[in-house]
Amino acid sequence: MRVYDSKIETGLVSVSCNCCEKELLVENGILKEECIHIVHDFGFFGHRDGETHSFDLCEDCYTQIVSRFRIPVEMQERKELL
Repeated sequence: MRVYDSKIETGLVSVSCNCCEKELLVENGILKEECIHIVHDFGFFGHRDGETHSFDLCEDCYTQIVSRFRIPVEMQERKELL
């Protein structure tokens, strides 16, 4: 979960993992820990038509969740990090 403050130039104030509630490190509006941020707009043909869901997961919770997948996450190593 992200908290923003429009009165602050950088905007981002805090980020918490929606799963375990761990408070992630934010300094001067910059997230300084790895975090998975997901935003999904549900379309037609489902039970959540027209809803938008967003959440954040810390790296530990992400690892726990994907470890239960029957089909593993597809991974590629990047050569350059921007």
